[in-house]
Amino acid sequence: MFYDYVKIFVKAGDGGNGIVTFRREKYVPLGGPSGGDGGKGEDMVVKVPVGTIVRDADTGELLADIVEKEQRVVVAHGGRGGRGNARFMSARNRAPEIAENGEPGEERWLRLELKLLADAALVGLPNAGKSTLLSRVTASRPKIADYPFTTLSPNLGVVDLEPGASFVLADIPGLIEGAAEGVGLGHRFLRHVERSRLLLHLVDMSGLSGQEPWEEFTVIDKELELYRADLAARRRVIVANKMDMPEASAKLAEFQNRIGPDRNGEPYQIFEISALTGAGLKELMYKVYALLQETPPPNIAPADDSKLTVVTAAPEFTLGRDPDGAWRVTGEKVEKLVIMTNWEHDDSLRRLQNILTKIGLDAALLRAGAKDGDLVRIADKEFDYAE
Repeated sequence: MFYDYVKIFVKAGDGGNGIVTFRREKYVPLGGPSGGDGGKGEDMVVKVPVGTIVRDADTGELLADIVEKEQRVVVAHGGRGGRGNARFMSARNRAPEIAENGEPGEERWLRLELKLLADAALVGLPNAGKSTLLSRVTASRPKIADYPFTTLSPNLGVVDLEPGASFVLADIPGLIEGAAEGVGLGHRFLRHVERSRLLLHLVDMSGLSGQEPWEEFTVIDKELELYRADLAARRRVIVANKMDMPEASAKLAEFQNRIGPDRNGEPYQIFEISALTGAGLKELMYKVYALLQETPPPNIAPADDSKLTVVTAAPEFTLGRDPDGAWRVTGEKVEKLVIMTNWEHDDSLRRLQNILTKIGLDAALLRAGAKDGDLVRIADKEFDYAE
């Protein structure tokens, strides 16, 4: 099954907990604290195909564009390990019973989109003969039949001409009018064309579809321009297919008179073939290879890549009320502090209280009208407020 769009949930590993221990040796009855730190949340590598774009599912922020083999990106950082009590020893506290729990790993929903990385892409209306062509020039074996939308997912094949001369060719599912607006899964199909250096525009010259070949060409040309203006201007050759049919030569002559030049004012190169019989395929593939050698990769940096991200300092915490009237304290720093506190040791709890007081939480609750005995919630913990 081919998947080119998926939404997944990722969670990085939590840091390990620090521990409270003391040296206890035969001749050292009052050894100092020896509790070690917890380890950092471990890595987990998820492999994706080259050509995958990774975005934050909630904000749409672009996180990565995987365009090279072995390229890596961190989409969720593991939590740091909690500190053991050996890290809290001081001149005032020689035997601290303080240790931190591990920091929670980051978690988020991601949206993965695949844009195929092919040197050249076949485009055209359904039944133009793209899948047949791909099957004749590569080892790919797409499903082929005589009805619209036979190909429901892109197919890739490698064209091997001779040692050291090869290129990747993609068969994009047949587009229809309105594809740029998403009709017939148009957006999902069109994005696979974006990274190709060269477009092979197949046109059915048989006339059996009931539509004139030049009209078929115009439909696809318009959809490419509506989707991305630079895509319509991409280097493109026209492949006149089904030239073995009786009316094909006359249809081709009319086609040449009607289509005009390309977006750069140059005449289109037109290649006559029959994907069914194989006529003209070898010459076409060698010409495509030659054109690829002189055609640089397109500049396809995502539009939102150039936007500046403005980072503002977040408040230490925010106060609110839960439906049951309890005070709710939110904020990344304060919630992380509570989660990382080891609740089994009084020293750790006293440290937490001191920090909450220093950041102004007690004073903020008092100003907001909190009274003795009010319930206060931070993360998954509950406290009774006392002035």
